[in-house]
Amino acid sequence: MNRPTPGSHRLTAACIFIWLTLATFGAHAAKEDQASPTTIESDGMTYDELKQINVFTGNVRLNRGSLALRGDRLTLRQTPEGFQVGLVEGKPATFRQRRDGPGDPFVEGEADRIDYDGKTEIVILTRNAELRKLEGSKVMNEVKGNTITYNQRTEFFTVNGSPAESKGAAQGRVRVIIQPKENQGKP
Repeated sequence: MNRPTPGSHRLTAACIFIWLTLATFGAHAAKEDQASPTTIESDGMTYDELKQINVFTGNVRLNRGSLALRGDRLTLRQTPEGFQVGLVEGKPATFRQRRDGPGDPFVEGEADRIDYDGKTEIVILTRNAELRKLEGSKVMNEVKGNTITYNQRTEFFTVNGSPAESKGAAQGRVRVIIQPKENQGKP
């Protein structure tokens, strides 16, 4: 009979927690993402079983299907209700994810900090925030500001500027770039 090694139950608990945490991340993303395995690579990881918190540090890379998160630090925790909350930090922290729909749609963003709430499916990008909607590799819309709040369920977002903190936006103002549709204005 194989007996568990000391501490193996903690590693198993950490792996189960990671799986549960990421099972709800991006629920309205591409359907294949929900059934894809999650891979997290980093230079280090700590797990606090009592607080239900995983912290990954150093060149963090999370992949699940089309979802890709990158940053210097990733903190994942589970609320008492079973919902997951994540925080990615970096200079910049980035995400990219395919969406269901025609035209190979993607959404990608970057900021110094990206917060995710699994219950509300809201992503908040803070400091030097940028959000882009793409069709394939073509940028269709782009917004920049200090804080961008993006609702994955409704694909609704808000953008706030901040004096002298917003990258690429004049004097901290919100900046929006909307590309014309192909064939727009043609008979």
